[in-house]
Amino acid sequence: MDHDRDYDYADLGLVAGLEIHQQLDTATKLFCDCPTARREPDTSDRRFARYLHPTRSELGEIDEAALEESRVDREFEYLAFDTTCLVEEDDEPPHRLDEEALETTLEIAALLDMEVVDSVQVMRKIVVDGSNTSGFQRSSLVATDGAIETSEGPVGVTDMLLEEESAQRVSETEAGVRYGLDRLGIPLVEIGTAPDIRSPAQAREAAERIGMLLRSTGKVKRGLGTIRQDVNVSVAEGARIELKGVQSLDDIDDIVRLEVHRQVRLLELRDELRERDAAVGDPQDVTGTFADTDSGVIAGASTVMAVPLYGFDGVVGAEIQPDRRLGTELSDHAKRHGAGGIFHTDELPAYGVTAAEVDALRDAVDAGGSDAVAIVAADREVAEAAIEAVAERAGTALEGVPEETRDANEDGTSRYLRPLPGAARMYPETDVPPVEPDPAGVETPELLTEKVERYQSEYGLDAGLAEQVAYGRRMPAFETAVGRGIDPTTAATTLESTVTEIRRRDAPVENLTDEHLLDTLDLVEADDLAKEGIGEVLTVLAEQPDLSAEAAVDEAGLSGVDEAEVREAVAEVVERNADQVDAEGMGAFSALMGECMGALRGKADGEVVSDVLREEIQQRL
Repeated sequence: MDHDRDYDYADLGLVAGLEIHQQLDTATKLFCDCPTARREPDTSDRRFARYLHPTRSELGEIDEAALEESRVDREFEYLAFDTTCLVEEDDEPPHRLDEEALETTLEIAALLDMEVVDSVQVMRKIVVDGSNTSGFQRSSLVATDGAIETSEGPVGVTDMLLEEESAQRVSETEAGVRYGLDRLGIPLVEIGTAPDIRSPAQAREAAERIGMLLRSTGKVKRGLGTIRQDVNVSVAEGARIELKGVQSLDDIDDIVRLEVHRQVRLLELRDELRERDAAVGDPQDVTGTFADTDSGVIAGASTVMAVPLYGFDGVVGAEIQPDRRLGTELSDHAKRHGAGGIFHTDELPAYGVTAAEVDALRDAVDAGGSDAVAIVAADREVAEAAIEAVAERAGTALEGVPEETRDANEDGTSRYLRPLPGAARMYPETDVPPVEPDPAGVETPELLTEKVERYQSEYGLDAGLAEQVAYGRRMPAFETAVGRGIDPTTAATTLESTVTEIRRRDAPVENLTDEHLLDTLDLVEADDLAKEGIGEVLTVLAEQPDLSAEAAVDEAGLSGVDEAEVREAVAEVVERNADQVDAEGMGAFSALMGECMGALRGKADGEVVSDVLREEIQQRL
């Protein structure tokens, strides 16, 4: 399959928009006083379980996405911690909206040139996949009508919501799904753009721009899972598809490109099926056809259900994304109802199914050579529900591209998740009073792009190092360091290059606090530690974080040496390499300098060692 086609996206009518979800770095959660620090699942001290069911909206409607979720009977188990409160367990009403989270949201709104609403009203959004103990997510509209600039034109920002983060899925259980409550309730902003994006590259650029503005506040969480991008994509004859959970900005352009290709392929297959007068038959029980089968999957099931797909021969196996076929789409729908997947005649005989069994299957459902048949083998209830889902999805193949929510895979492809949600999932939260925001006193921060320029002009950093520091997680520590009078280049190199080097040596750098780093830099500034010893001291602090920087210097054996000791060590190196010095003169300097620094193990400043070495070499000339 040529999934690398050179598409004319304007000709295809590509329309895309982004929904960016970013956790805020607040002290407490959005509706309670619990901390926002993440916990390891094995530190949980108790568990409880829930079953969730959808409720009707104010107008008496049930959201289609929530209804489909509820058709899968699952138990949701929650891991609680010593910090878990009754609000998180949904055993106590939520508290008032967190003021710190709202202030940060107003700051982001200013950066996005958005209009702040007069009243922030908390709403309930029905979610019954277990990710919220209450069966809904609390969400508030804070601002509208903003914009950002890209090289391909402006992109509108339609709305920004402040909402609570969902619980983290930890694992699957025999009865359902297990979640951790440490993430539930962390404040989160959801930023939605207008459908102004017209190419995969513009989608990535827009996401990068918004991400830069968010990080410029210095008040958002960093690290894997703290920011997620959903991408809405459609082409002219296709349908709006919501692609959930894009973790990396680097993946967005591939996600859009491959979704465009999927929709184009589905439209091509639709046209082919219509030319064939294709149709979907009624599901049938074909258990008897496989009574003596050697297929382990089928033999282990009590029921085999089949659906004839008239005119679908060769189409079910047609690739629509890399390593994904129309049959994979059908299988995704079957899996939603508990089945392990499907078999279909475009891939059979295989998996223990013989050619004779394929012929018997075709006869059983009255399918000819131009037709295909899909089967599901499972317990009766699961098999019947799954084959109905397969038949329904096969029917939509005759129409083209079905609207749906899909889960983004790591390779840029996607899989079916659920139908698109509708307005019926929202209704007011009566336990939390509205808030009237005041954007008048909000001060916008220096943008990261502006910091890069300032670090170059004010501190003399080169462009690459300036960008590393400005966009890095240790940027606040750098600002503090230079504010203390520490040399900017030394501070920047330590925070970026040195920390990276000791991480590569498997030192647990996650244990290093800003205090560790700043105290170590203070020792360098006070001439109590040579710059060359910074890495060894930080390695000690990473492995023994309870030590002070001064103690780490002693532990590393880097207590300062006087000039006499330096001269003695250098003289020994020069004497040991006398032949080289006699032959090369000052040309031997570079090689001997490395040897001298190794002999002193970072105990002496490099400039001092350099001066002494030059003197010692010159004395021999």
